[in-house]
Amino acid sequence: MSAPPATGLAWAAADPYAAALRAGHGPLFLRRADGWLLPLDVERWCARADAVDRDVLARCEGTVLDVGCGPGRLVAELATGGRPVLGIDVSEAAVDRTVRLGGQALRRSVFEPLPGEGRWGTVLLMDGNIGIGGDPRALLDRVAGLLRPGGLLVAETAPEDIDERSRVQVVDLTGTGTTGIPFPWARLGTPALLRHARGWERADQWTAGGRCFAALRNRGRRSASSSAEAPKRTAVISSQRARNTSGGSPVADR
Repeated sequence: MSAPPATGLAWAAADPYAAALRAGHGPLFLRRADGWLLPLDVERWCARADAVDRDVLARCEGTVLDVGCGPGRLVAELATGGRPVLGIDVSEAAVDRTVRLGGQALRRSVFEPLPGEGRWGTVLLMDGNIGIGGDPRALLDRVAGLLRPGGLLVAETAPEDIDERSRVQVVDLTGTGTTGIPFPWARLGTPALLRHARGWERADQWTAGGRCFAALRNRGRRSASSSAEAPKRTAVISSQRARNTSGGSPVADR
């Protein structure tokens, strides 16, 4: 299965998102074509890991890859505790903030080649990042190729039973009124995630602090589409290429 097109570039071009991360606060929203708005919890993302986050991190096994790490609260928390962790995000502002917090991060899409393919102990898809690319099955298939056999995926799901795919924009509804370009996104509740997770074993599911989570275990398979090939898209530019911004070796390549 091919990667959803230009997902990373869309987020990278979402200037309101970068501006909010640099400021450390919103308000910021995802807006569907019909005008429906989903608030983005920028303040929580830019704060330190809270008790709910720490409970999730305590469940992680081995080396940890945080996909869509945002401003890096989870990467920083794990790094502070001496855990081997790498964050990836397509937003330069997110990667820069993660590095400033003391974490390792790469500016890269999950659908591009990554260090440690097939050797990660845990992959995190927090803060709704199960929606990356707008195709949950493609994302799950890709994650299966990143994890070691028996590795763990921990995903944060929507609090309601929903299975939605749409095109959205990041919007700032304050005086600036800035809007990012449209890109595909998905929203899944835990039941929908479990329906999409063919070939995965359900390890756990729980709710804490009004947030919902599911843990899935890789059954030791590598999917046919989980090679390190980058998506074939002409829009990839040099500034989007991976770089180890922290100056050290990527965690899984040590």
